[in-house]
This record gives sequence, C-alpha cells and structure tokens, in this order.
Amino acid sequence: MFYALKIAFRYLTANRAQTGLLIAGVAVGVFVFVFMSALIGGLAVLLIDRTVGDIAHISITPKARDPYVLSASAGSLVAVQKSTEQRELLRTAAAFRPLLLADPDVAVVAEEITGNGFMVKGQAIEPVLFTGVENDQVSAIADIRGNLIAGSDALSLSTMVIGAGLANTLGLSVGQTVKVRSDRGVELTMTLGGIFRLGIASVDDRAAYVSVRAARVLFDLPEGVTRIDLKLNDLKKALVVADRLGAATGLDVVPWQKSNQQLLDGLSAQARSGDLIKMFALVTIVIGVASALLLSTYRRRPEIGIMRAMGASRGFVITVFVVQGALIGLLGGLIGAGLGWLALSPFPPPEMTAGGGLPVDARLGAYDAAILLTTIGAIVAAILPARAAARIDPVEVIGQ
Repeated sequence: MFYALKIAFRYLTANRAQTGLLIAGVAVGVFVFVFMSALIGGLAVLLIDRTVGDIAHISITPKARDPYVLSASAGSLVAVQKSTEQRELLRTAAAFRPLLLADPDVAVVAEEITGNGFMVKGQAIEPVLFTGVENDQVSAIADIRGNLIAGSDALSLSTMVIGAGLANTLGLSVGQTVKVRSDRGVELTMTLGGIFRLGIASVDDRAAYVSVRAARVLFDLPEGVTRIDLKLNDLKKALVVADRLGAATGLDVVPWQKSNQQLLDGLSAQARSGDLIKMFALVTIVIGVASALLLSTYRRRPEIGIMRAMGASRGFVITVFVVQGALIGLLGGLIGAGLGWLALSPFPPPEMTAGGGLPVDARLGAYDAAILLTTIGAIVAAILPARAAARIDPVEVIGQ
C-alpha cells in the first residue's frame, strides 16, 4: 500500500500544473457545496427566527368538550350538544405552573386571556384580538418592549398597547382614548399607552394587549385563563416537549410546528432545492476527476505496461489510481472547505442579519460532509480509469 501511495503521489506531482488545475476545480465545487449549505441553512434559521421568534413555541388550552352520546336505542340517539355560550377555560392554570417551570426545556410560562372584540373610533370599527397578560409578561412571548415605536408597554386597567397597523387604520396615537368592545358585549373606554411593530401583519393589524384585570372585565371571566403560552430554550424541541407535557397535564398541548405547516413545507422545498444544487456540484467534481484520470491512464500506458511486466498485479494498478483520486478529492475538499469557512466567517449570524442582508450561517456550512462526500466521489470517479489501466496488456503497450 505504501508503494502504491508513493507511485500515486509521483504521478500527481509529475504534471503539477494539470494537478493544480484539477484540485482547484474540485475546491471550487466544494466551495459551492459549503456556500449553498450555509445559505440554505441560514435562510431557514432567519425565516424561523422572524416567524416563530415572536409567537409561542407551545400553546396549552383546555381539552375540547365535544358532544358525546348519552344513550342509544333502536329508534333514537340522545347526545349532549357542545355549548356555544360557555367559554372553555383553564380554571386551575396556577396548579400547572410549577410543573411547566420544572421542565428543563421550558424557558417562559405566560398565562393569558384571549378573546375577540372590536375597537371603535367615531364611525370606524376594526376587529381586534385582545390578549390579557400580567404587566411583567407583556414581552414574555412577543418582544413588544423591544419593538415599541411609541409610548410604553406598561399596562393598567385603563391602558393598552396595540399594533402599528391597527393604530394607522384607526388614526390613533399614544395618549388618545378609544372604545373597546368584546364579543360578550362589554364596552370599555381605554387609553392608548404604546404602539409596537413586530413586522408580522396578522399581529400588527389586529393585536391589542391589555392587563389581565381589564381582560376579565371585557370577557366576563372572574377566574381562570384561556391558555398558557410557553417559550422553549430550543424551539426545535417543541414537538417532543409538547408530547411530554400533554401526557403530564392531560391538556391540549400544541407545538408551533402544527400551526405553521406552510412554513415547514416551504423550508422543506427550499432544502430539497439546495440539495439538488449541491448534488450537481458533486457530479461536476466526479466528472472532472474521472476525465483527468482517464487522460492520465492513456498517457501512462507504457509505464503501466512496464509495472505489469515486472509483476505488478491488476489490484496494485487499481490501487494506484484509486489513491490518486482519493488524494485529489481530499486535497480539493480541504482547500474548498477552508476557503468556504474564510469567506463565510465575516457574515453575522442570521439572527443578527439586517433587512436585505445575506442570511448565510457559517455554522451550517457542512464542512465535514463536503470533504467526506468529495473524497468518496473522487474515489468513485477513479474506479473507471483504474479498471481501464488494470486491463492494459503489457506486451502490447511495451512494443509501441
């Protein structure tokens, strides 16, 4: 094996210009592989951060009370009809809080009262999704405080914070009073204390945050909450954590993936497109290495014939060319991966990328995979030339 390695290295260094160009071509293919991995991965991180960063990773609500059969006879069915008047509540939410906070994957627990209603200014009426939270939990799930464009996020019985789209539609500014009306028919006059812009249209155009006390008045709820929202240390674990908490609490525990299926489908399609581009880069590498080694086989036919005449086996000749391919793939992979890392390192993480910036993530460059796949691809590319070299008849080529 050592002798085969020595001959393979000598073949590669005999024509340094050609070998250098071949390794450079492999390095370019690996660079494309690394860059596409970092770009596709970074874009996925950016989209998830911008989409999921300001929503609950897990939402906990009461189990739906569906109709059930009381009795059945041959001619009739009697069932309880699901109520359309009674609101489903977590009446013992405080009892679940220690259990949720004890979970090592849970970072934030926020108890909320949510409900639909309207905001009225003059003749203008806009539908609103009200969220009642404790004053210290306004920014527990969505970063309201960090995205304020006017006023404060402090809540009281008579103050609220709303999205910029809703404020613009109604022509509201901080300090103005406005009437709010819940779907229970309760009406309050409240003061606009702050305006935020998260960049999510469904939130900016409809959301209004009020204090828990105000929400209890609006929705006629003397006790309980409508849901508990959780933030996790790692949002990717939401499915596993949701299954665990659902079994522990007996409640309806919904991870963010189930309510954002379109986002996941888009990311999956994007990942497949990136894999296709990376596959083309590897195919280009394989074709280039195979072509160069086939040419080397043709040029070295007399030398191969002499080796065969001196007793070198076909397996030895195959080993020489396979080792050449492996060296080319390994060197090109190392150089391409190194250049990729140097080119990607100056870019900030996607979470810190400004609007319009290139969301590449140097942490997701798949450097090890690029080097490994390139080396394997180069070895595979060397098999055909190696077998062609092993079939050379020493008597025929030595006499030429």
